[in-house]
Amino acid sequence: MRWFLIPLLVFSSVALGADQGIPAVTVVSGDDGSTSYSVTIQILALMTLLTFLPAVLMMMTSFTRIIIVLSILRQALGLQQTPSNQVLLGLSLFLTLFIMSPVLDKVNAQAVQPYLNEELGTLDAVKAASLPFHEFMLSNTRESDLDLFMRISQTDAVSSAKDIPLKVLVPAFVTSELKTAFQIGFMLFIPFLVIDLVVASVLMAMGMMMLSPVIISLPFKIMLFVLVDGWAMVMGTLAASFGV
Repeated sequence: MRWFLIPLLVFSSVALGADQGIPAVTVVSGDDGSTSYSVTIQILALMTLLTFLPAVLMMMTSFTRIIIVLSILRQALGLQQTPSNQVLLGLSLFLTLFIMSPVLDKVNAQAVQPYLNEELGTLDAVKAASLPFHEFMLSNTRESDLDLFMRISQTDAVSSAKDIPLKVLVPAFVTSELKTAFQIGFMLFIPFLVIDLVVASVLMAMGMMMLSPVIISLPFKIMLFVLVDGWAMVMGTLAASFGV
């Protein structure tokens, strides 16, 4: 997880030399015709990229599927505010880090460390960092969704799946994640729906129509969920759905 330290390290190096003044924009041309920019511009680019970090977290990782499934599970249990939104977000975040750890390790090895060792430029490091995410999203995206967005964007056919641009892959991946999340949520909803139907039928047969079935079924749903070790099953299912 050392790649989180890149902005801090760069900012510290500039701050230490602030007494000498921060140089203006500097463009250096290499012998091979390449162009590199001053550290000041690199910092500005990194800080700008950090503003897109929440979007990257939600749209290019397993976070979307996890948070939707957990939200549907809470609704199926009939618990409006338990667990709270903060608990669900925290659980989703750490489970996302667990599932995405192989991808982050590849990013660290292929992009972060070469960048820190000055083996790659900024743009080359960003491109190298996108490759593991591209591979992850491609492996979890349905072909039908890819074809849909290829047609919508009028993108020419590619010779290999690895050549699919991110502007097509990201929305296709998010669409596939939404469909998969609702499928898992539907399967989780069925046993709790059965309990609600049974309790409602029993109360109606007893003539207790004024008593809300939710009040009676809630303890039974919680008891069933605890007895089958529901949280472990849900977490294991979510992780296994990504091949972890």
